[in-house]
Amino acid sequence: MLTFLARRLTHLIPVIFGVSVAVFLMIHLIPGDPARLVAGMEATPQDVENVRRALGLDRSLPIQYLTFVANALTGDFGQSFRTGRPVLQEIGFRYGNTLALGLAAVVIGTLLGIATGIVTAVYRGTWIDNAVLAVSLLGISVPTFFLGLLLMLTFSVYLGWLPLTGSGTWQHMVLPAVTLAIPNAAVISRVTRSSLVEVLNQDYVRTARAKGLSELVVVNRHAVRNALIPVATVTGLQMGYLLGGAVVTETVFAWPGIGRLIVQSISARDFPVVQASVLLLAVTFVVVNLLTDLVYRVLDPRIELK
Repeated sequence: MLTFLARRLTHLIPVIFGVSVAVFLMIHLIPGDPARLVAGMEATPQDVENVRRALGLDRSLPIQYLTFVANALTGDFGQSFRTGRPVLQEIGFRYGNTLALGLAAVVIGTLLGIATGIVTAVYRGTWIDNAVLAVSLLGISVPTFFLGLLLMLTFSVYLGWLPLTGSGTWQHMVLPAVTLAIPNAAVISRVTRSSLVEVLNQDYVRTARAKGLSELVVVNRHAVRNALIPVATVTGLQMGYLLGGAVVTETVFAWPGIGRLIVQSISARDFPVVQASVLLLAVTFVVVNLLTDLVYRVLDPRIELK
């Protein structure tokens, strides 16, 4: 186990390096001059040049990247061009908000997806199976921003049950979490159904039925646990996607998360904040995949981690 963890942690190095290079190059190719934005539209060319020199943007791209890496290794990601505050302070609580939103969406989506997947597998070929399939396809197909606006219109404008936007209470998290959870639940539901149908056709399941066990006992004790291994894979991937894909949802609901911060920082050409935020999301994605591998061992102790 320790060898596996050490090997997987070493994989972080090339991943972080690749992400840092890609993000650094992409944000520097975005049209616009951050020095002009910081100095203001009424600044003189000399003022803009002084700001560019103060921000270190007058140096070559390789020197800027090496400076960023050297400072990042010491925990210093620089200061925000937009606010002047340290980058870690800018993204700290916003990352916590995004993580909380993502976890809530994963919990809702996983529970709903597994439950509907089990039901459709047990009642496969019936109208229940067809109805859930139709709803799942709809949940996957509807764009996130449209789904969010539809939920806002229904539960905030018409019914008045939940706050429209913002944060502060658990009610503010409900709509954005459900918006993220619905496509997640649709994917997990289809994977759970396919996996469970395959398991229910195995010999040991037929043997359990032949012993006179009820269908409920056969499904819960003998089938579901083995069927959850591919579901764990999808859930782990979905968690990573949710953290990155929360950009649209956070923007729609004005949720103060890291996704919304990235959008604002890209518009303001705030290079340090964008670089640090994307790196943090990349590390989170890798850690989630590592935890997913450990879940395999919990579900099936026979699996060897390599």
